[in-house]
Amino acid sequence: MPRPREGASSAARDTVPVMSQTVVDIPGLPDGVEVRRSTRRRRSVTAFREDGRTVVVVPHRMSRAEIVPYVEELVGRLAAREGRGRRTDAQLEARAALLSRRHLDGPAVPSSVRWVTNQRRRWGSCTPADGTIRLSDRLVPMPEHVVDYVLLHELVHLLVADHGPAFEAWMTRYPRLLEARAFLAGVDHATGHGLGADPDLHDDVDAAPDPLDAEPAAPAAVHAPPQRRPRPRHVTPPPGTDPLF
Repeated sequence: MPRPREGASSAARDTVPVMSQTVVDIPGLPDGVEVRRSTRRRRSVTAFREDGRTVVVVPHRMSRAEIVPYVEELVGRLAAREGRGRRTDAQLEARAALLSRRHLDGPAVPSSVRWVTNQRRRWGSCTPADGTIRLSDRLVPMPEHVVDYVLLHELVHLLVADHGPAFEAWMTRYPRLLEARAFLAGVDHATGHGLGADPDLHDDVDAAPDPLDAEPAAPAAVHAPPQRRPRPRHVTPPPGTDPLF
């Protein structure tokens, strides 16, 4: 594969400014692939997922002819890496059952757990009325303890609908709680979604699909965790401070 040439020229009339980057129009690329030239890059090329599309960032002076083979290689690598790391829906259900037993003593039993591609502004969601849990496919390349945190978060919502004290009492049983929240907060900030601007924006508890089939939520006190084991020693954020869902 040719090395990016520092002297290669680009046609400015075909680019659209995006901060220190410009979006390059290259006919024939696969659907959902966006190429950006960056003034901050000299030789390296990178690819990542963003809002449902694949973004490839190349040096500013790289020509279109040089860009195409890099795009083909990096898009293939990204797909292969995600294919190796992605759990199936059945594996997610098995993981949910394990997390429920390990951290919640087993009462949270979802009817289904699956990946979805249409959740771009929240990491997970659940519908307590029918016990379904959905995780955003943006979590696929993230560390396992972060995926487990989101899955546990939704499992707790099968017991407690809001993010109040009872919810936090269950969540403090997860030993990597603060670490996972910090990781997702960083991702949210980096992708420009913002944190805490609208408390309803990140609410991950969905209403029942059909109001006629909805069952009243059980009182939070009924599902308060038993006090038979001490909580982790880390400091728990005040109720309502988890802005990620």
